[in-house]
Amino acid sequence: MSYLLDKKIKQKKIFRITLGVGALLILFFFRSGIFSGLSYISQGVFHPVFLVGNDLGGKLKNLSSYFYSKNSLTLENQDLKTKLLTEEMRIANYNTLLAENENLKEILGRKNSKSPMVLAAILAKPNQSPYDILTIDIGTAEGATVGQIVFALGNIPIGRIAEVYPNSSKVILFSSAGEKTQVSVAGQNLFLELVGRGGGNFEMIMPKDLTLEKGVQVVLPGINSYVVAINETIISDPRNPFTKALLVSPVNIQNLKFVEVEI
Repeated sequence: MSYLLDKKIKQKKIFRITLGVGALLILFFFRSGIFSGLSYISQGVFHPVFLVGNDLGGKLKNLSSYFYSKNSLTLENQDLKTKLLTEEMRIANYNTLLAENENLKEILGRKNSKSPMVLAAILAKPNQSPYDILTIDIGTAEGATVGQIVFALGNIPIGRIAEVYPNSSKVILFSSAGEKTQVSVAGQNLFLELVGRGGGNFEMIMPKDLTLEKGVQVVLPGINSYVVAINETIISDPRNPFTKALLVSPVNIQNLKFVEVEI
């Protein structure tokens, strides 16, 4: 009995081994078909999972971009608020100095009283005449004389009368190339020479230790502070003991039709 039982067990083992070897041979010879079938099945099972994953990844990416953009806008908004506050403080300081200046003039009996002006029409502008020269329609008949200051918009000096004729005059603009004008820095006891560069532009050479911020005004010396130019930028060179300020006129001459001459 024991012998028969052992024989049956051996037969089962041999059958199982034979079955396993046969299965391996089948997989070896028909592996491409089987694997492609398994691949097709797995793709069908996991495809919805992949779609959900891709969709979730895209939404997370968009959410990240949203928070990054919002943070960037917040920082930019804070920076603009800081700049605006700085400008408001600068304007408030300027208005305070201006009010103090007017009060001082009133106390000393030198309050700004506008000089008599004669209105003049512009006959020719720099684009129609050379070297930044205006031709205006008043001359000796209206009391015009060489050296009189010509204003734009009533209170912005733009040049001086250089030649006078019976019914017209030629005006050299302060911005004419090479034209030199003595000015002072607004709010400071500082006098410098402003040199025209043409086309409403100026330059000013200064000591290296003197710096002008953008927007600082230079004015004609005198009781009445008439703005001639506004600082735009500073050019410096470590090898040069001086710096150069580049300035622009507050008005565009090409937009003017009339000027006023201080008589």
